[in-house]
Amino acid sequence: MKFPWALAAAICLSSCRIADHNAWDRTNIDLTPVNGGTFVEASIGDATFLNPVLATDSASSDINNYVYNGLVKYDKDIKLVGDLAESWIITDEGKTITFHLRKNVLWHDGRPFTSADVMFTYHVLIDSNTRSAFSADYLQVKKAEAPDAHTFRVTYERPFAPAVESWGMGILPRHVWENSDINENPANRAPVGTGPYKLAEWVPDERIVLVANKQYFRGRPKIDRHVYRIIPDMSVQFLELRQGSLSIMSPTPDQYNGYPEFFTNYQKFHYPAFRYDYVAFNLENPLFKDVRVRRAIAMAINKQEIIDGVYQGLAVPATGPFPPTSWAYNPNVRPQPFEPAEAKRLLAEAGWVDSDRDGVLDKDGKPFSFTLVTNQGNKVRETMALVIQNGLANVGIKMEVRIMEWSVFIHKYVDKKQFEAVLLAWNLARDPDCFTIWHSSQRGPQQYNYVSYENPEVDRLLVEGQRTFGIEKRKPIYWKIHQLIADDVPYVFLVVPESLPVVHKKIVGVEQAAAGIGWNYEDWFIPMPWQNKLAS
Repeated sequence: MKFPWALAAAICLSSCRIADHNAWDRTNIDLTPVNGGTFVEASIGDATFLNPVLATDSASSDINNYVYNGLVKYDKDIKLVGDLAESWIITDEGKTITFHLRKNVLWHDGRPFTSADVMFTYHVLIDSNTRSAFSADYLQVKKAEAPDAHTFRVTYERPFAPAVESWGMGILPRHVWENSDINENPANRAPVGTGPYKLAEWVPDERIVLVANKQYFRGRPKIDRHVYRIIPDMSVQFLELRQGSLSIMSPTPDQYNGYPEFFTNYQKFHYPAFRYDYVAFNLENPLFKDVRVRRAIAMAINKQEIIDGVYQGLAVPATGPFPPTSWAYNPNVRPQPFEPAEAKRLLAEAGWVDSDRDGVLDKDGKPFSFTLVTNQGNKVRETMALVIQNGLANVGIKMEVRIMEWSVFIHKYVDKKQFEAVLLAWNLARDPDCFTIWHSSQRGPQQYNYVSYENPEVDRLLVEGQRTFGIEKRKPIYWKIHQLIADDVPYVFLVVPESLPVVHKKIVGVEQAAAGIGWNYEDWFIPMPWQNKLAS
């Protein structure tokens, strides 16, 4: 059941139980880590592929992060450390990496993990029949070897700066996937990983239940069950949070700021997100081929209204493909100004005028009209769409807004390029290599350059950035990429928001670090007296 936000807030204000401020007082609670209990979070959309090689949506990736491990991962300080690999050595002027794998790691079905599984995953990634958005990094490999069960070596044709990070890709078990079509294997919905949690139940569009892996190589996670509920409306999620049905949520800014009494029993966190919100144009559509038109649309959107009204001040303007917390961010690139008059001038220069005086620009007898699509359940995104719609109407552009269910939106519209413009966000990797998003070779179905962007100079710089080592040497390359992409306006780069997670106080061990929260979730626990108690 869906609730308009205003109604949902009114219901909660009138009927939610008043928080007992002392119910979760830790003063007299034994905080010695113990096993047990259930952690519940929510998602607006269901997962699609519980296979890290194929997953392109955030819901699938969230679950995959619990089920699978890569060879490496980022720690709390955003430094690469070993995961399935104990260590690695880089030789041959950066072109060869030898990974020394952990011993005594078991798959969820009890079979041993070996270098043969890493080799298998590599071959799946470079197979042209695999529908993966991540293949480009692994096609850089000249030779892959598994000289023994616990050694995996890759040699690159030429130096590849993001090479080590790329092996954070979740590793697949060869014995489960071999001799099958990777795209259609039933294991895409019944995964076998090495991770801290394993799949117990998947009820489509309702819930995914994970249980602790008692044989996990780092030691079993403390919390027994992790339940991932599909609740396709953030207003309903907020009600569930208040009623004690959720352990964690990232509220909307108005929820976060507007109802402090609701969060008395929650740990509130606040830090810059490593992401940005954007409007993306289908550059194969004739409406958007002229950069003057794209620039005019950017100038017609009031970003400050989005920051102040939608994000309650908890965001900053985006200027391009890197957030301000990235070393690749170019501080000399300024946000597109809000200049409706200049937007109208650019549109007229491009041939768009209101010749019939109906308030909508036209050209060659056709009105400037298009549809912006986005996903349902995200109130922030839906409100942003209305701000954008109003701004464009003021310069003579008619924009309809279509909101649809998450999986339909991603897989039938975005992946297949069946859209005119979309409103989305990118959650970014820490290394600024964005080859898969912006390189012209990545424009195929289910690849990330779904807007069909092409700039030969950006293509060249993306490859140069991959082949250059050291932040100070790479920085001018990515600063130039930032400038060129901003100038081309393939997206309207809107805002970089704050992350606003809240976690119930009964969850102990949550620690904010440079990496945010969640980096140590395997150590989170629920004290024994609270394990069967609702989080309200």
